[in-house]
Amino acid sequence: MALSDLSRESLLPSFLYTSTAARSFAGASRFPSSSSPQAPSFGGGSAGGRKPFSLQAPNEKIEMYSPAFYAACTAGGIASCGLTHMAVTPLDLVKCNMQIDPAKYKSISSGFGVLLKEQGARGFFRGWVPTLLGYSAQGACKFGFYEFFKKTYSDMAGPENALKYKTLIYLAGSASAEVIADIALCPFEAVKVRVQTQPGFARGLSDGLPKFIKAEGAGGLYKGIVPLWGRQIPYTMMKFASFETIVELIYKHAVPVPKSECSKPFQLGISFAGGYIAGVFCAIVSHPADNLVSFLNNAKGATMGDAVKKIGVLGLFTRGLPLRIVMIGTLTGAQWGIYDAFKVMVGLPTTGGVAPAPPVEAAPVA
Repeated sequence: MALSDLSRESLLPSFLYTSTAARSFAGASRFPSSSSPQAPSFGGGSAGGRKPFSLQAPNEKIEMYSPAFYAACTAGGIASCGLTHMAVTPLDLVKCNMQIDPAKYKSISSGFGVLLKEQGARGFFRGWVPTLLGYSAQGACKFGFYEFFKKTYSDMAGPENALKYKTLIYLAGSASAEVIADIALCPFEAVKVRVQTQPGFARGLSDGLPKFIKAEGAGGLYKGIVPLWGRQIPYTMMKFASFETIVELIYKHAVPVPKSECSKPFQLGISFAGGYIAGVFCAIVSHPADNLVSFLNNAKGATMGDAVKKIGVLGLFTRGLPLRIVMIGTLTGAQWGIYDAFKVMVGLPTTGGVAPAPPVEAAPVA
């Protein structure tokens, strides 16, 4: 049987779906427009009577804010963060070395040339295993807990305040999620930086982790947790809050039809564009702390004071910034695209674009 003939639901974990009764209710009440076969598809025109191309969501729906919903968001976060960070390992490798040794790695092009000459083409993916595992763990916590905290803080604020202060809720929810996510990421990030910036230290995670612990103790894996929070928390706050705002503005001012009438591929294109723009802001905001993380994880026994003295205040903001803007912009756009594509695949709406509806006051009883 051809793959196209297979039921899409059979390719997805069964735990991601609610019961038939709950599914019927959720499908009727929570996704009335985006899943309706009669709804027009902006950006997916048809010709000759053929149906327009679109990413069809499964017939079964996940109930919003149910355990299955958070499990789906966690799985989407793993796919979006782990794969994208691994894909840009060559850029990350050059960026880290430009931050550590700017005299040797003077520019992006010369940095790639030096690495190619000294380590060969295979050297561009040095450290890909701790990158994949570390950012998969971070993505799971970042996206899963963001959805959880966003819902929790909205409930705590109440309907009126949740609408009025939605940007603050995005900021608080993403910051809370990132505190947890960085605890999962930090050991992998420490080994990754050491492997990438000290040739000969180790081939990867399997030999690099025990060597790192032997040299600095298990506590050394978390030596960079404070600057990592300093880098990642502002980055994630900007990533989620600006994305939600940008996507809402795009649908409000640049798209001539409501989001519910746009095709799924068109919505995913908006997710990528909004993510890329948000990524540029993220890179600028978090870059000084990124330089600190690279310096501390490369130099044994170094402190943040040593880093500032060595790099300089201006260097913290500018060293390696152009490359990081390209890397983080592409990375963030791809992450939102993959994350929302996964949500569509399991029957959830894409993220953002529709402002919460104001609360409806109950009519007074006569």
